[in-house]
Amino acid sequence: MRTSIATVCLSGTLEEKLQAAATAGFDGVEIFEQDLIVSPNSPESIAALAAELGLSLDLYQPFRDFEGVDDEQFAANLARAEAKFQLMKRMGMTTILLCSNVATATIDDDEVVVDQLRRLGDLAEKYDVDVAYEALAWGRFVSEYARAWDLVKAADHPRIGTCLDSFHILSRGTDLSRIAEIPGEKIFFLQLADAPALSMDVLSWSRHHRVFPGEGAWDLTDFLTRVAETGYAGPVSLEVFNDSFRQADTRRTAVDGLRSLRWLEANVTAARTGSDPVRLDLQPLPHVSEPRGIDYVELSTDALGALTRQIHQLGFRFVGFHRTKPHVQLWRRGQARIVVTETTEPGVESAGPAVDSAESGDPSVEPASPAADFAESGTRLRGIGFAVDEADAAMERALLLSATEVPRDQAHDEEVLRGVFAPDGSEVFFANGTGEDPQWTDEFGNVPDDRQSAIDHINLAQPAHHYDEAVLFYTSLLALTALPSQDVPSPTGLVRSQVMSSVDGAVRMPLNVSPDHSTNALSRGAGSSGETYPEHVAIACDDIFTAATTAVARGLKFLAVPQNYYEDLAARFDIAPELLDRLREHNILYDRDDSGEFLHFYTSTIGSVFFEMVERRTGYHGFGAPNAPVRLAAQHRRNKES
Repeated sequence: MRTSIATVCLSGTLEEKLQAAATAGFDGVEIFEQDLIVSPNSPESIAALAAELGLSLDLYQPFRDFEGVDDEQFAANLARAEAKFQLMKRMGMTTILLCSNVATATIDDDEVVVDQLRRLGDLAEKYDVDVAYEALAWGRFVSEYARAWDLVKAADHPRIGTCLDSFHILSRGTDLSRIAEIPGEKIFFLQLADAPALSMDVLSWSRHHRVFPGEGAWDLTDFLTRVAETGYAGPVSLEVFNDSFRQADTRRTAVDGLRSLRWLEANVTAARTGSDPVRLDLQPLPHVSEPRGIDYVELSTDALGALTRQIHQLGFRFVGFHRTKPHVQLWRRGQARIVVTETTEPGVESAGPAVDSAESGDPSVEPASPAADFAESGTRLRGIGFAVDEADAAMERALLLSATEVPRDQAHDEEVLRGVFAPDGSEVFFANGTGEDPQWTDEFGNVPDDRQSAIDHINLAQPAHHYDEAVLFYTSLLALTALPSQDVPSPTGLVRSQVMSSVDGAVRMPLNVSPDHSTNALSRGAGSSGETYPEHVAIACDDIFTAATTAVARGLKFLAVPQNYYEDLAARFDIAPELLDRLREHNILYDRDDSGEFLHFYTSTIGSVFFEMVERRTGYHGFGAPNAPVRLAAQHRRNKES
């Protein structure tokens, strides 16, 4: 499948955008007119640069406000079009995007529009240019793809075809069945964009909130499948208008875009039921089932005593130090495993259990790598190991999806573990999950523990400008599902939260963006106010009160819960007074739904990490979301006091 990206998707100069697209691996680009106009380089120089980079120039866009006008205006529009055709000839470009008229159309008459399209086609023929007519969702008279196609069909000109744009079609909730009527050779161009489900005017939605496929709410697998089955054989291109994308690192955005297309391509390959080949030459990816669970969590710290004391207070048992890396140790509570890496020693680095990786300052790591986003001081969540069916296939898929591999040193007799950088700079490792203790734990020692405990969920704070990238990353690499997002109130504003989950709930990862989040990724989790939005690891247990009693006996200081909360709890739920007293005594929070109950307590925060102990009763599947404001307010108070 030939891939392309509109330069409007990316930040930077036109020259930087071309470099980024080529580095990411795109086959071609759409030249957005404004990018060319503001470039100091000639059209010929831009064409030469693209050729040097191995990029085709697939589309010149946009040409606006052409059809549905009176004769005088039409003559001026033809002259304007000829100037653009001449420019395209200088660049060796052969396809232009014609948007349906928004501002100057005064004649809503199909015969007039068809005649004007034909005359434009005659002019385009002189310059060997194809015109792709697109229905803008807010077009004055033409706003539906089906009507645009009807006009193109009636024009019956070899130089006039249509452009299908997923945003303009799906944003209107248009019936897709008529796509099948369009011959593939009359679809001159295809543009893709996803979008979150929003209630707002379509123009603002389009200009500011488009995202790459897989990062929004639409079924682009179905959309691309329908287009592929028409026989369309041209580029599959991204056209995304997004304020965050145009402020983010150019190369990272380009990589994210290509990942979205490769993921979508594989989805369409898997979804097609017909035996007839399609001309898009769709390529599959190695199949990866969703993870079986969390193999381990790695925490990196320069406050080893405080962190390990808190882990011990939560009932974890010390397994041992790594046999060759004394700054790395393993703790476990049942099937919950935490690797702790001390970072106070000069040169100590980590990635996965007892591994050495490149620091953000390592010249081998390109500036666009997520590794550069990760600060090297404090206590933070460094990485996550996922138990998967086939670690090698998961790693191969990740690399084909343009993820960056984590460099790793290991002795010849140590378990081979491979992983990649997540968008926030943390590390994701793949381990073969068999239901038994993984072999890498032998490198720390053997401490049997058959308690009914495991990692319940991991709550990750995301830089705002990489949030959509993170959703696609976990969807495409690990087959996790993005559940509907919600906003949680905090003392400093709303926190956007979206859960990435496996179908069976074995893996649950809420992704959060704190309010007024800093655009500096080096301060992951820190808002513009300077207050840190922490991440946490939730541990499942079978008796929350026993866990709380053990923690108190070992000196744990809980995150305090106000009396007002328990009074409100009694008003909302029919709770036995004895249970309410026990909840209050242990600073335990409570939630209930139609499926079951959820009891949980929080620890204080060390660096940017805290812990949560949870007990799920019967079929409760949530995260105690109504209690999140209580936790956020308590953490805010403690930050102010410290």
